[in-house]
Amino acid sequence: MKDKTVLITGASDGIGKETARAIAGLGANTIMVGRNSEKTGTAKKEIEIDTGNRQIEMLIGDLSSMAEVRRLAHEFLSRHSRLDVLVNNAGAVFMERQVSADGYEMTLALNHLGPFLLTHLLIGALKASPSARIINITSEAHRGTHLDFDNLQNEHGYNSWKAYGRSKLANVYFTYALAAYLDGLNITTNCLHPGFVASNFGRSNGGIYQPVFWLAQRIAISPKVSAGAVVNLAASPEMNGVTAKYFNRTREAHSSEISYDMNISKTLWDASQDLTGLSRISQPHTLLNARQNIHARF
Repeated sequence: MKDKTVLITGASDGIGKETARAIAGLGANTIMVGRNSEKTGTAKKEIEIDTGNRQIEMLIGDLSSMAEVRRLAHEFLSRHSRLDVLVNNAGAVFMERQVSADGYEMTLALNHLGPFLLTHLLIGALKASPSARIINITSEAHRGTHLDFDNLQNEHGYNSWKAYGRSKLANVYFTYALAAYLDGLNITTNCLHPGFVASNFGRSNGGIYQPVFWLAQRIAISPKVSAGAVVNLAASPEMNGVTAKYFNRTREAHSSEISYDMNISKTLWDASQDLTGLSRISQPHTLLNARQNIHARF
């Protein structure tokens, strides 16, 4: 990974932090994206000491805000012309319904719309790499759910775990659609369930849910173990040319059957472009014609 540039969101803690540590240890120019400057700065210094790598930068921004995503992307592009690996890791679950600065339901905004917009804004830099990789962190929680486009903002009957599962399903749809959209280019895109990880994920909800998260973490795997699966997708030569795949940690797996429906994927793509303010740069037939090709890969 020497001389390669890797951007990791949600890098101040948990899987993101351990991924940054491992990637920096491999010699990459590592860009750590976090929401809290003090926490991200502390993590950056720790990783610099541990790895001896001084090519570590940090970018601070709230990825649930589309304006912040645009600012963050602009800041990255003002410093770098090339991006070799993008790891969309930042995400959260919210026990009570919240809205973002744009008025969007927070789970949808942070877990899906943020990475959707950030990825699009960085495609030019990814194209400049000889062989770029996009890794979207999703979850097995995507199974057994479906997207409700009449209630995409979860305004009716809000359920935190249903909202989270739907956002993770959106990550899978985005991965497959993006692979189709980028077909023929030097960019691969895959998604990964990192396992049930012992981190601070969900703990900020506090209240009556705090003991539940604490007990769950007792049986979870370490962020370092899960980060190894992310690094495998980011750095392994065996992943060259591998795209439109779902991984359960290091094992290639089937995502839910409904996640392969490219008609739904196109609807989500168009809705996401509207919500993020992107112009409709993709051609509908690109996604629809890719449906059989994606199925064939399995």
